[in-house]
Amino acid sequence: MSTSAKISGNGIGSLPIICPPDLSKEDLLGFPAFQIWFSTLQRSLSRQHNPSHEFYSDPYVLRKIHVQAIDRFGGGRLGFVKLKADVSNSGGETLPGSVFLRGGSVGMLLLLQPDDVLPTSEVDKWAILTVQPRIPAGSLAFSEIPAGMLDDSGSFAGGAAKEIEEETGLKISQSELLDMTSIALQSVEEPEDGEILQKGMYPSAGGSDEFIPLFLCEKRMPRKEIEALQGKLTGLRDHGEKITLKVVPLKDLWKEGLRDGKTLAAWALYMGLKKDGKI
Repeated sequence: MSTSAKISGNGIGSLPIICPPDLSKEDLLGFPAFQIWFSTLQRSLSRQHNPSHEFYSDPYVLRKIHVQAIDRFGGGRLGFVKLKADVSNSGGETLPGSVFLRGGSVGMLLLLQPDDVLPTSEVDKWAILTVQPRIPAGSLAFSEIPAGMLDDSGSFAGGAAKEIEEETGLKISQSELLDMTSIALQSVEEPEDGEILQKGMYPSAGGSDEFIPLFLCEKRMPRKEIEALQGKLTGLRDHGEKITLKVVPLKDLWKEGLRDGKTLAAWALYMGLKKDGKI
């Protein structure tokens, strides 16, 4: 048996929401991923009131939300939400509205360079990949840059530093991280009345709200310590993480991580920002 709820405000009137029995209205409205997705969509829909908008003559409206399933994490905390958003115009045309809500994540391009070469040199740089099971991809050995979901405990940079330590064993201070996504966005001219999305890359915008800010950390270490990371077992075993580290030459990163969208995006951002002298 499902329960119904309604939310109001921000110029859209009362919106029907159908929830499963194990999800209360308060839980859904308090879920950070839902809050971010809902407010972002409302801002984008409101832009249709501008006569220059391509949908101005027959704007789309969010008419109903049907929450189909949820997953909870430890302690009963809401983790994932699968919903269907009914978005249509007066002519009956609908937009695809199947949404998997999981919220923001972070990805880290961690580059290591032996301290026996000049720090200004671009040679002999190595990137760390994590190799771990990714059941949604059907893989037990998926190669990707260190990454992880954010909890409600702090900033993206703080979350990135925490994920680096958990997945690699290396302690990185928040001050050592550069937010490549934000730096790149500063170089892009966007219209003043344009959409306001999250400061991250969207790996699967056709089905999920997930956005991933990509950070860079460049660290100099003794060569032997870099070599010792190859094949190291890491991860939080009590969280189901079984991670093996793989250290690859930076020039080969795009080949070694080509199946992972955030790895390719981080590599492309790094190369582009380097070329433009932004980092």
